[in-house]
Amino acid sequence: MMIIINLMKPTGFFEYIAIKSAKLGKGEPMRIMTIFAIVTAILSALLDNVTTVLLLAPVTLLIADALEVDPIPFLIAEALASNIGGTATLIGDPPNIMIASKAKLNFMDFIYNLTPAIIVIMASFLFILKVMFGKKLHVRPELKQRILEMDEKEAIKDPVMLKKSLFVLSIVVVGFVLHGTFNYEPATVALFGAGLLLLLSGTHEPHHVLAEVEWPTIFFFMGLFIIIGGVVKVGLIKWMSIEVLAITHGNMFATSMLIMWFSAFASAFVDNIPYVATMNPLIIDMAKQIWPHLQGLQLLHNPELMPVWWSLALGACLGGNGTAIGASANVIVVGLAERAGKKISFIRFMAYGMPVMIITVFISMIYVWLRYYVLKI
Repeated sequence: MMIIINLMKPTGFFEYIAIKSAKLGKGEPMRIMTIFAIVTAILSALLDNVTTVLLLAPVTLLIADALEVDPIPFLIAEALASNIGGTATLIGDPPNIMIASKAKLNFMDFIYNLTPAIIVIMASFLFILKVMFGKKLHVRPELKQRILEMDEKEAIKDPVMLKKSLFVLSIVVVGFVLHGTFNYEPATVALFGAGLLLLLSGTHEPHHVLAEVEWPTIFFFMGLFIIIGGVVKVGLIKWMSIEVLAITHGNMFATSMLIMWFSAFASAFVDNIPYVATMNPLIIDMAKQIWPHLQGLQLLHNPELMPVWWSLALGACLGGNGTAIGASANVIVVGLAERAGKKISFIRFMAYGMPVMIITVFISMIYVWLRYYVLKI
């Protein structure tokens, strides 16, 4: 996916979307913020949240400058929306990819189980934005005209490559949807799409594109999984799972709620990637103690265990909104703002992020309780 996005970046597609969205808002800051939040959430679900904020934040700064308004509320809103939107799909946030790999879940499992919750959460989030920023964002009529005079078509630098990119991206998304049906890994789909787009791009210097890949992140994952494997071997995970069962007395609803809330607050202060890497084997070991007669997919996909997986995903992904260091997207937004001379302090981000985190995790708790323990669907 990194390769696909790096090939799409020079086409100007993301700048086009940002300018088009701003014009749809007719220069009204609150309306623009709402549209940007929705666009950010959708792109984060289809691409990933880090890439989305990297591409949209610079354009957001330009639009805020044209309106002569403080860009920080817009940037914080985009960071929070990216983490919410990324929770909806398998590929939207690294914790979901890790959970899917460990629990053998496919793309449609996430769509079916998490996307309904995220739609409700996103609607609530837009209302929260209105309460937080609605009275603070006002611009003069002549400044609104600046936005309406922008030409989004000028942002498109390479229309031919853009068509190729959108064609390949469509194939990749369809591949993600169908991968569970044909029993192939999502990584296979992404690698195929990257290879196909490299061929269609006609580039003779692919090393430039490959150099933009986040290799440190990939090697970080490799090292992390080796460490977690060692932690499992020495028995630490087993001990932790016994302690969790002792607290919840084996009650799966209590276990789901404990994991969701603990994951949320842990992910607000600790990167959710190593946290989920630790929790995955813990949940499996805990399940083995409760259902020792089950193995393989019968264990991993046990109907009583499934809400625990979804609670982990919701808690870990939404918990990242709590602080400026809770998610990679937050760190990137803070860095971009600082480079633009607009400092976002840890306390200021937390003043907006923590209430959003608590409200969205509370909605997630109601969703899990209602869907899996009351309606049982």
